[in-house]
Amino acid sequence: MATFRLGIVGHSAVRFSAGGFRLNRPQQSNVIRLMTTSAGKQTSGGTLRLALKGMAVGALLGTGWSGYNYFRGEPTDHMLHEKTEPTYLDRLPDVRIMRKVVNPKDDSGLELVLFQFQTCPFCCKVRSFLDYSGLSYSVVEVDAVLRQDIKWSSTKKVPIVLAKTRSGKYVQLMDSSMIVSVLASYLKDKSQDIGELAKYYPSISFVNESGRKTSDIMNKYFLMLQDSKQHKANDAQDEERKWRSWADDHLVHLISPNVYRTKDEALETFEWFSDVGEWDVHFPKWERDMMVYVGAMAMWAISKRLKKRHQLSDDVRSHIYDACDKWIAAVEKHKTPFLGGKVPNLADLAVFGVLNSMEGCQAFKDCLENTKIGGWFYAMRKEVMSNRGHVA
Repeated sequence: MATFRLGIVGHSAVRFSAGGFRLNRPQQSNVIRLMTTSAGKQTSGGTLRLALKGMAVGALLGTGWSGYNYFRGEPTDHMLHEKTEPTYLDRLPDVRIMRKVVNPKDDSGLELVLFQFQTCPFCCKVRSFLDYSGLSYSVVEVDAVLRQDIKWSSTKKVPIVLAKTRSGKYVQLMDSSMIVSVLASYLKDKSQDIGELAKYYPSISFVNESGRKTSDIMNKYFLMLQDSKQHKANDAQDEERKWRSWADDHLVHLISPNVYRTKDEALETFEWFSDVGEWDVHFPKWERDMMVYVGAMAMWAISKRLKKRHQLSDDVRSHIYDACDKWIAAVEKHKTPFLGGKVPNLADLAVFGVLNSMEGCQAFKDCLENTKIGGWFYAMRKEVMSNRGHVA
């Protein structure tokens, strides 16, 4: 049976993907080298301890470094036309599952494993969709330096979702928007095989303006459905795709320059990371403090470069306020609680996921005070959490 794309079939323009973070090896290695060199006059045991501390700091900085390097180029029209099909694994990699979200009401039949960084906005997007959809899934927290938990993957970006297919193999879903579209397509028509659905989202390579070869996922904002009646394009679908793209191409770029705007805010942000990640439980106090203070200062410096890259003014708050106002204006235009109407759609979940990544930061508190984002945001939180399973 033919599979139809939910939307305008002719649309296949490839844009630079903002669906995940790519790790940058040389810069991360510098962090480790700096720490180990400073320990050169110590005993071998002390050197090892400092090297491990360097890795810990590197893990914290990995997301920031990767964010800068991942976004520093924009696409051109120089397509290489190299099409890459999804990767399939015969079995799950040998990784440590950190936790599971279990929903007794989940009747999807899906077996999902999410590889993530807890505070990555793209990972927050995927979790928001999974939780709102009432899906059960396992979580693997990826070490941003050693990356042992994704060494099996050709891509070094998160999030990654492994989904079990009917053949018993696991298909690799990557790019946050592609992950959401594949799973949303399946949930609308469970007669489809998740492995076959993934084939409708190939990766296409191209060269960006900085001369680097990169790639993007085709069709990542479209749903693939067998029922032709659901295929008919309409304004609501177009609007949903437009705002999903906006969340990836614009909103997400405003997060780092705002949450690390000043040294104090950067420190506050890392204190929040510590609370969310329970660093005081998993690390001794001296190591937890080092991760917070060193990480905060490094990310404060990196945020300046990101601000310049995305052509933001010194008043970075004004940009995120404008983004919040623009989003709320679009929602209010419908005179409904959400852009999707009485219930959230995929655009609602995308914007919520990105903003949720900074909920504990001063930047978000300022957004609550200076925009009308709060009412919609907390209504979204209620919808997501009311459908979420329990953490095991």
